[in-house]
Amino acid sequence: MTLVERAIEKLRRSAEQAQQPPARPLGSLVVEPQPPADENGTTPAPERRIVVNREVLRDAGYLPETAVDRRFADHYRQIKRPLISQALASPEPLPGSPRLIMMASALPGDGKTFTSINLALSMARERDVSVVLVDADTPKPHVSRIFGVQDEPGLLDALGDPAMDIESLVLPTDVRGLSILPAGRTHDGATELLASVRMSAVVTRLISRNPRRIVLFDSPPLLVSSESRALSAVAGQVVLVVRSGATPRQAVLDALEQVAERPVSLVLNQGRVSITGNYYGYGSYGAYGDASTGDAGE
Repeated sequence: MTLVERAIEKLRRSAEQAQQPPARPLGSLVVEPQPPADENGTTPAPERRIVVNREVLRDAGYLPETAVDRRFADHYRQIKRPLISQALASPEPLPGSPRLIMMASALPGDGKTFTSINLALSMARERDVSVVLVDADTPKPHVSRIFGVQDEPGLLDALGDPAMDIESLVLPTDVRGLSILPAGRTHDGATELLASVRMSAVVTRLISRNPRRIVLFDSPPLLVSSESRALSAVAGQVVLVVRSGATPRQAVLDALEQVAERPVSLVLNQGRVSITGNYYGYGSYGAYGDASTGDAGE
């Protein structure tokens, strides 16, 4: 093992030890009262939706402090704009569509889940766009735990059961335009499921319903999992989150090599923003942005 490989492994272990699930869910699944029967006597199923507790999210470090809300929102507008433009330029519902965006990192602790949540919230503010945030980090389903749906059926269940409609597992939230798809129940063959033909059918279904729906996959770190490489095969865009001053340069290069066949956008997390606002600068890998407010671990 080379010196660089040992350094990466040490960072990975440290980040995993530091990551603790939230003491309480930062969102909660609620069931609305059952609506009355229609004229045919059919009673619709009660609506289920996730209530997002923004103050608890903020306290846990997944949203910025109120004092920097406006600056933070401006940063995410610059991050999302090229992603949305590319996504809507090719609305065809096929695997590899730019409406399927993989949120990636080289290593644990780079701030990928923090970026995924805030990018999804920012995109959901668009008047003509809806967003599904998919918890595809099947080894460590942070998004599912954060929003209190870790016990709900989700992506892995739909992949394992061809008769299951993925749309029935997408949970709306009380944030207009934002829905969550949980990771689902743990499966030993998660990598094979994500690499299957069924996965192609599932992602096609997700983007077939609405030509202006964007799907964000919160994926496992590229250098420590095989699941993320399977996900990259169906994604049309990749956002690689790099933690300023922490992610080793070689780790970034190795991660970029794994997704070299896709358009890649780099997001610098916890970076310092200059007075002139010039916080782009990663070469020629696509669109760039900066999420300079802190992150909550993964």
